[in-house]
Amino acid sequence: MRPAVTSHRLSCADLAVGAMKREFSVPGEATYSRKGPIRWIISHVLHYPHLPVLVLLTVVAGNWLGSLGPLYIGRAFDHALSPERSAAGLLSLCLALLGVRVGQALLNLGGNVANEFLAQKLERDAREELYIALLGKSLTFHGRQRIGDIMARATNDVRQLNFMFSPGLRLILQSAFSVVMPFVAIAGLDERLLLVPLLFLVALVITVRGYSRELTPVAEALRGRFGELNARLAEVIGGIEVVKACAQEAMEAQRFGSDVDKLRELSIRQGDIQARYLPLLAYYVMLPIAFLHSLGLYRAGSLTVGQVVAYMGLLGILQFPTFISIFTFSLVQLGLAGARRILALIEAETELDENQGGYAAPMRGEVVFENVSFGYEPGKPVLQGISFRARPGETVAIVGGTGSGKTTLTRLVNRIYDVWEGRVLIDGVDVREWQLEALRSQISAIEQDVFLFSRSVAENIAFGARRSLSREEIERFAREAQAHEFIEQLPAGYDTVIGERGVTLSGGQRQRLAIARAFATDPRILIMDDSTSAIDSATEDLIQAAMNRVRRGRTTFLITHRLSQIRWADRILVLRSGRLVDQGTHEELLARCEAYRNIFARYDRPLAPSGQACPAASTEERA
Repeated sequence: MRPAVTSHRLSCADLAVGAMKREFSVPGEATYSRKGPIRWIISHVLHYPHLPVLVLLTVVAGNWLGSLGPLYIGRAFDHALSPERSAAGLLSLCLALLGVRVGQALLNLGGNVANEFLAQKLERDAREELYIALLGKSLTFHGRQRIGDIMARATNDVRQLNFMFSPGLRLILQSAFSVVMPFVAIAGLDERLLLVPLLFLVALVITVRGYSRELTPVAEALRGRFGELNARLAEVIGGIEVVKACAQEAMEAQRFGSDVDKLRELSIRQGDIQARYLPLLAYYVMLPIAFLHSLGLYRAGSLTVGQVVAYMGLLGILQFPTFISIFTFSLVQLGLAGARRILALIEAETELDENQGGYAAPMRGEVVFENVSFGYEPGKPVLQGISFRARPGETVAIVGGTGSGKTTLTRLVNRIYDVWEGRVLIDGVDVREWQLEALRSQISAIEQDVFLFSRSVAENIAFGARRSLSREEIERFAREAQAHEFIEQLPAGYDTVIGERGVTLSGGQRQRLAIARAFATDPRILIMDDSTSAIDSATEDLIQAAMNRVRRGRTTFLITHRLSQIRWADRILVLRSGRLVDQGTHEELLARCEAYRNIFARYDRPLAPSGQACPAASTEERA
């Protein structure tokens, strides 16, 4: 028996390289390298090659102009001290300095705009890639994850990529060329002046590397802790009804406070590392030593006053990259930590593949199970050796005790999960050979736990329809589901926006909307999992009449405790502990299957004489 995929939550070490299986993709979508966070980020940037080039050119040109400023100031000093000084000469130097500063400002403006465009495009593309990847993950994958942590990765971690580029990228480039250009200019004054700045540069590299090594694990832990905090928040808000019903507000507040304290501790550790930032100390030690060195050269007659002034002005430029690196390296580390978490989510293995080149055709609705076994965890099968055939247009009721595998069986039909052993065939084709969209678009499921989107009633009914529906069609489907009357009483009728998961509606109202949505999809195979459990008997009778019309010509799988629906099914499957113990019509099973009679007896119905064809019911079922 093939084992199921081992359940685990994602960590930053979950990166995988290579082609991904997924249930959904967008034709013509962009592809990116996923061999590590840095190459992934670079591959995103290379989709807009003109923007980083423009940023680089403006930074180089701006820093070149910036290094000219101190040189012009130095020349002005020498000119002012010269016996041949003139007002026209000083004016020309002042105008040149003004032109340098204006040009530098314009280049900075253009570079900032280009850099902001690049950052926003990167954030948009990364979030889109992550969203498409999440849509392509299997239900098994999503069942393992915490929604809050996924939301943290999709929002805050992606946002960190933006910050990494704006202002991060430009500040990094600005810092690099704020070091390079002054060194070039200093070499032009006198090569001997490079001695002290070079010693400072060595100290800068050593201290920054140490700072980066300390900061990296803290930054990654900070991103992970934020995800945990967000996960708990989403979990509590999602289950607020249970929290209040059990009077657990104080306990949840205490747990959340504990998570906040852990996040605060990591933030304090980050601040402590940043507070002990040594490059600034090295810079301020370097300044007086460099000044003393330049004065020695001046006294030796190797430099002029203006050159000393220009030299100190160029060294002043080095203060910016030294100071700002504490900020830029934090942004880089947080951005890379976020990229690792995003990639972990994108690259996490999923079980199903959309099979784009697979079989796609209109369904007739024949469903065949051939010796099917399946389970959610290795070594723990939920279904074993299931075999049956549902002819096109048949209604198949599935009955059995709690945990017998009824819902699991139906989820193999539309390939929410793949079987371990055996085959599930639709129209004679293994569901794994079907193109996934063609398969699922012709199968509709109405489940007991109805999910409605925070959208208008009309949009919820039309969700999943294979074509655009008119308002008249939407209203017709609502009438067939006995939902039109209560919809008309809503504040804006069909345009009323309902709360997330439909919490503003009663259970019966949500189920009627789900039934209307199923009608609108016009499926060839219909799966109804206790879909009328929250509906009163009078309304159910009306809906049942509509369902009988809708089921005509459609293969229907019916999981219900309503005897009125079970007894009229064309075929009834009796499950016990994951095995199919018998199948047949209502009368046939009453006549021969003790397990079926015991299920039926719970509803105080008369029993037929016992037969021998079906295994005896378990003690649990008798109870």
